[in-house]
Amino acid sequence: MMKTVKLPEMITEEKLKDLYKQMWIIRYFDEKVDQFFAKGLIHGTTHLCVGQEASAAGSIAVIGRKDKIVSTHRGHGHCIAKEGDVNKMMAELFGRETGYCKGKGGSMHIADVEKGNLGANGIVGGGLPLAVGAALTSKMKKENYVVLCFFGDGASNEGSFHESVNLAAIWDLPVIFICENNQYGMSGPVKEMTRVENIADRAAAYGIPGKVIDGLDMVEIMNTVDDAVERARAGFGPTLIEMKTYRWKGHSKSDAKKYRTREEEKEWREKDGIKRFKEFLISEGILTEESAKQLHDEALKEIEDAVKFAENSPEPSIDSLLEDVYA
Repeated sequence: MMKTVKLPEMITEEKLKDLYKQMWIIRYFDEKVDQFFAKGLIHGTTHLCVGQEASAAGSIAVIGRKDKIVSTHRGHGHCIAKEGDVNKMMAELFGRETGYCKGKGGSMHIADVEKGNLGANGIVGGGLPLAVGAALTSKMKKENYVVLCFFGDGASNEGSFHESVNLAAIWDLPVIFICENNQYGMSGPVKEMTRVENIADRAAAYGIPGKVIDGLDMVEIMNTVDDAVERARAGFGPTLIEMKTYRWKGHSKSDAKKYRTREEEKEWREKDGIKRFKEFLISEGILTEESAKQLHDEALKEIEDAVKFAENSPEPSIDSLLEDVYA
């Protein structure tokens, strides 16, 4: 199939086309959310993954439906890549009862357990021990599923990171730790927060493989994660993969990005993962400019339809205020 590169067996030409469309769906979803926040039509807070589409789409492309993911506060892309329903996602952000959490959870609490998405998490590093628990369940019950655990560079300095990686390592659990290093935490650059050059270098302390890859290169992402998944499924334990990526937007809606330059942003935007993936697919004869535009337009329409669905959905009734509340 491929002229010049090797890809995992499950990645067919149709899958590659679907992935290109999926990346645009992820981008347009967050672009729309950004617009509606600016207009005051969506409330609470949100953390956008514009620019980071490749790490979500490429990683999740190589796992099966029974496999699990654990997401982060910047998790819309992960949810979409794990077959999330963009209608339910948009409705949730609009606070409508047709949303994943009936409009009560917002951006950082979206989950779809039936699809294997164990949920976003509003706590930095909060998903790491949950992923280890899910992987332990898989091993103890011999269910043979693997868990992809996404987290950011900031989470790698939390105690939960070190405890989780250590437990997963000594128990050889089927979990792949994926650090989406987008160069900045909430308050500053990674180089001011962490002494080691690469977060994946920390894998050596736990006796597991550590990989540093280009988080904007879909081919490298798919091949690297596939290798780690095969290793985990065979009983050899976890891998720590650091994906060097970049968020185009601020940390959250209140972040004016004053800590970085326009020149830096321009440099990273020129490395855009969607643009690079399109160029790759055209060079391999899988897409043409025309077919790429068609997929792009289909993705845009899906998001426009999701907005209409959300806008036309009812708000939760006052009578349901205390439903689904634990205390």
